[in-house]
Amino acid sequence: MIPLSVLDLSPVPEGSDAGQALRNSADLARHAESLGYRRYWMAEHHNMPGIASAATAVALAHVAQGTSTIRIGAGGVMLPNHAPLIIAEQFGTLAALHPGRVDLGLGRAPGTDQRTAYAMRRTLTGDVDSFPQDVMELMAYFRPAQPGQPVQAVPGAGLEVPVWILGSSTYGAQLAAALGLPYAFASHFAPAQMMEAIEIYRGTFRPSEFSQKPYVMLGLNVHAAPTDAEARLLFSSHQQAFVNLRSGRPGKLPRPVEGFEETLDPSWRAHLARSLTCAVVGGPETVRQGIRDFAARTGADELMVTSQIHDHEARKRSFSILAEAAMDRADAA
Repeated sequence: MIPLSVLDLSPVPEGSDAGQALRNSADLARHAESLGYRRYWMAEHHNMPGIASAATAVALAHVAQGTSTIRIGAGGVMLPNHAPLIIAEQFGTLAALHPGRVDLGLGRAPGTDQRTAYAMRRTLTGDVDSFPQDVMELMAYFRPAQPGQPVQAVPGAGLEVPVWILGSSTYGAQLAAALGLPYAFASHFAPAQMMEAIEIYRGTFRPSEFSQKPYVMLGLNVHAAPTDAEARLLFSSHQQAFVNLRSGRPGKLPRPVEGFEETLDPSWRAHLARSLTCAVVGGPETVRQGIRDFAARTGADELMVTSQIHDHEARKRSFSILAEAAMDRADAA
């Protein structure tokens, strides 16, 4: 049975607000924990009305408080937006409060548009280029403090928070391999270079004190329901949100619409097909087969599942169906 984890953007559905979205995240995390999911990660995005996890460490603290065993983490923190020391302190605090449960995934993108990036006091040219140095600086803050060390992360020093490199291109694969770190690829929205990135990462991986062998986690959209038809209807919310975002009209997560794809012109249908090709949408048997095929094709060590579903209870049900389907697959094997 391939390990399954959850990537939560804390979606804000039409007709709701960010506070309810974050309460829904805490409820979903408890649900995922009861179903045996390994990790619960949240992602940093800014200036997006449909995503409530901008203050990622704060949102994770809220989720962690209501759970006890599932690992919590960032998928990810967009490091060029922050000083490494600040992130070390934030995730050091989480690790001090919830020992042995915290992961830190680091990304190189801003997680927003350029205007918002400037509003965060970010130097667009310099900070992105210094991403590898920033990663190493941040990791150093998690080591035990040395005598006379002038700057320490408190909390953070000595807590050895596991660091992951995130990516949607081959850049992150190369860095993760060079540093001997686990690697998570954003195939759920940028699948084009997935297989190439996996090959580069595994082929050039250097064993390290952090990991002796490569470890690949892949993002996957899963929308599960009792029937294929209902699952396709639920998936239409994610499709609408994707089109709205790429059209420069980000908003709250739309309500599902029957036959949404049929309303699009051929170019948009092709764009959806390319960008959301790593998606499993259907009833239990469709999901079972889809998970098996994706895992076999990629050789992933773990799947990070995201489900942008408008109705919270339908979203919880989707994760239940997926967990049962994966368990059935393991029993069959």
